[in-house]
Amino acid sequence: MDMEVTAWNSLYHAMNAQQDRRPFSRATLRRIIVFARPHRRRLGWFLLMSVVGAVLAVASPVLAGQVIDAIDKGAALDVVVGLAALIAVIAAVEAGLGLLTRWLSASIGEGLILQLRTMVFDHVQRMPIAFFTRTRTGALVSRLNNDVIGAQRAFSDTLSGVAGNLVTLMLTLAVMIGISWQITLLALVLLPVFVLPARRMGTRLARLERESANHNATMSTQMTERFSAPGATLVKLFGRPAHESAEFGVRARRVRDIGVRTAMVQSIFITALTLVSALALALVYGLGGFYTLRGQLQPGAVVTLALLLTRLYAPLTALASARVEVMSALVSFERVFEVLDLKPLIADKPVTVPMPEGPVSVEFDRVRFAYPSADKVSLASLEEVATLDARSGVEVLHEVSFRVEPGQMVALVGSSGAGKSTIAQLLPRLYDVDGGAVRLSGVDVRDLSAESIRETLGMVTQDGHLFHESIRANLLLARPQAQEEELWQVLERARLADLVSSLPDGLDTVVGERGYRLSGGERQRLTIARLLLAHPRVVILDEATAHLDSTSEAAVQAALSEALAGRTAVVIAHRLSTVRAADVILVIEDGRIVERGTHDALLEAGGRYEELYRTQFDQQRPAAAEAVLR
Repeated sequence: MDMEVTAWNSLYHAMNAQQDRRPFSRATLRRIIVFARPHRRRLGWFLLMSVVGAVLAVASPVLAGQVIDAIDKGAALDVVVGLAALIAVIAAVEAGLGLLTRWLSASIGEGLILQLRTMVFDHVQRMPIAFFTRTRTGALVSRLNNDVIGAQRAFSDTLSGVAGNLVTLMLTLAVMIGISWQITLLALVLLPVFVLPARRMGTRLARLERESANHNATMSTQMTERFSAPGATLVKLFGRPAHESAEFGVRARRVRDIGVRTAMVQSIFITALTLVSALALALVYGLGGFYTLRGQLQPGAVVTLALLLTRLYAPLTALASARVEVMSALVSFERVFEVLDLKPLIADKPVTVPMPEGPVSVEFDRVRFAYPSADKVSLASLEEVATLDARSGVEVLHEVSFRVEPGQMVALVGSSGAGKSTIAQLLPRLYDVDGGAVRLSGVDVRDLSAESIRETLGMVTQDGHLFHESIRANLLLARPQAQEEELWQVLERARLADLVSSLPDGLDTVVGERGYRLSGGERQRLTIARLLLAHPRVVILDEATAHLDSTSEAAVQAALSEALAGRTAVVIAHRLSTVRAADVILVIEDGRIVERGTHDALLEAGGRYEELYRTQFDQQRPAAAEAVLR
């Protein structure tokens, strides 16, 4: 191994050892052993190959010394050629073992990444909505990427590195002491010149890298937020582009400065250690030559010592930081297990009740609800806080009771924050009630499976969320086995067929992030088309027309009439004109039902509904008059 490569390895291990010094528990180590058990056969072969490779790495310098001795003593040509051939065979075997070891390393590492990522992804998908409202998306993605790869490194890199370096170190020292304990002692005396600067520089470079990573993370966040369609719109409308550019430039220039400084520190360190290495080799040759001239050492032994010297510093430096490096890698496992150990607040019972066939009734029976505290649904590390708030949430629904018969439509109206959307979220069991029950056709939703609830209920929210995929993919989310003819049928019923057919790519048109390549009304109609494709028996509309203009609202209302036909419906409406035809209107205030009845009956009663209706009508009248004047 070249001395410069040895110096780089020394610096790498020293830097890596500074990254994370947090302890991990023995319980975590036991779980890792259990987790690695299915891979034990490949791990065993992997370690064996690493050890054999280390043995061969020491054998080559010894044979090289024997070649020099054979030449010096005038040995027969076949002896020299035989030794040279043996070195060539060892080099070929070492290369083959290197490839095999790399294949085993990649196979084990990538297998672990696949297993861990799949486990974390599947587990996160089972978490309740409350989990996603609190955690940072970037932190979750980091667990799936950085920490999973860090956990994999514990097996594929660190474990083999420790085993290989131990064998290399012991064999190298044994051979060197057997040849000359004096020169070996000299090599060990020079070891601190390698290790101490490497650890000191490693700490300094690790600090620079952390600072650079923090600046890069901040810039990434700024770019992610500002480069999204809503973020870019906000900056253009209310932001200060010059200020944004200046703030970004400050961090970018700091990253540049750190990069230059890091490069210079590395270069100075590598140059210094390479110089020290050259001086060490000079001492070995000088002292070895002195002993050779005095007849105390063979010439080949000097060559062997010089070659072994280059193989001594790298494993010594690596093993000096091995404990911290192993801890750093294994801590990644603990961070992954931390997510896997967070129990989903909502889960299917071991035995669930089948959903009754036919039209579905909806019933809320004395429902009480408070949003769960943070410690029940999240992790402090995912929220970037020291400790989670364990205080229980304030009750937002109080003794809410109503019933919707099959095929009927109930409308929920009231002030913003009254609890309407909360009621809607309890129906598909996005949250569980704290008291009372929510029933579908007489069956408590907690007794149903998540799959049967998804097949029964369909929901359209006010944001009309779409994935950054094609129109086809967004529709097939509702029913993956649907045929193309069915897709065009639901688009026709949602008043979108003409628009989609006019697009160059038709159903394969990508809608953009959150569907921002479509207008608000088009997005909503596409979500309604998706709902129609799912063919649910109960429809929930959470202010589906709240942010639309009158033209878009008319198109969406026409599509909604298709979606509601013959189905049980729960409709949350901001515009009271859209719920006149409801069988029952519930007025929600402060988490309670304060009024219930038909549109006409509630207007005659002169209560809260009449007040809301009159206020909204008075606000709409000037706008309507202005529209007429135009």
